[in-house]
Amino acid sequence: MAVIVVGGMIGLGKTSVATLLGEALGSQVFYESVDENPILPLFYTSTPEEIESKRYPFLLQLYFLDTRFKAIKEALVHRHNVLDRSIYEDWYFARINKQLGRISDLEFTIYENLANNMLEELEELPKKAPDLMVYLKGSFETVMYRIGLRGRSFEQDPALVEYYRTLWRDYDDWVMHHYHASQVLIVDMDTTDVVGRQEDAERLVVQVKEKLQLVAAVG
Repeated sequence: MAVIVVGGMIGLGKTSVATLLGEALGSQVFYESVDENPILPLFYTSTPEEIESKRYPFLLQLYFLDTRFKAIKEALVHRHNVLDRSIYEDWYFARINKQLGRISDLEFTIYENLANNMLEELEELPKKAPDLMVYLKGSFETVMYRIGLRGRSFEQDPALVEYYRTLWRDYDDWVMHHYHASQVLIVDMDTTDVVGRQEDAERLVVQVKEKLQLVAAVG
C-alpha cells in the first residue's frame, strides 16, 4: 500500500477525507493535533498586542512541526498510513504568518532551519516521502461555510475572515509550484461532500486508488 497525506485549506474536510481513506484502504490515520493543542485557541482569540508579546503564531508553528514530524516518521516507517495534513504544509502557514507580521524574520529563519533539518532526517528512513497528496481545493465561500458548519468557537470570530482569505488566496499556488514531495490528486470540495453524499465518498476512494496505481506504475 502507500502513505497518503490529505492537505488543503482550513475547514475543507481533511479529517473527514482522511477517515474515509483510512477505512477504505485499511490504513492507520494520523490526525492533526487540534483538541489537545494548548496554543491553537490562544492563536485564534488573542489580541494583536497579546500575539506580539506572547509570540503565539511562532509557538503554534513549532508545536505543529513537532507533532507532525513525529507522525510522518511513524507513517513512513510503516508504509501504510494516511495523514490529516503533513509537515510539508506547515511551511506555507509559517510563511503567511511572516508576511502578516505575526512571525518575525528571525523566528521564520529558526523555523525554516529546524524544518529543513527534520526533512533531511526523513531521508534516512526506508520510505522517504508520501506517495500521494490528496489536495482539497475549494472556493473561499465554501471554506467559510464549512468553518461555520463545524462550529469550533475559537474559529468563528469575524476578525479572522481576512486571515482565512490570505491563507486561501495563495494555497493553490503553493501546492502547484512549491510542493514536490509526492504526486497530487486535486479534489473539488465545492462539488464534493464525502460526509453527506455516499456517491461522492465512493467516487473519491476510486479516484485515490486509481491515482495510487499510476504512481506505483511510474515509480
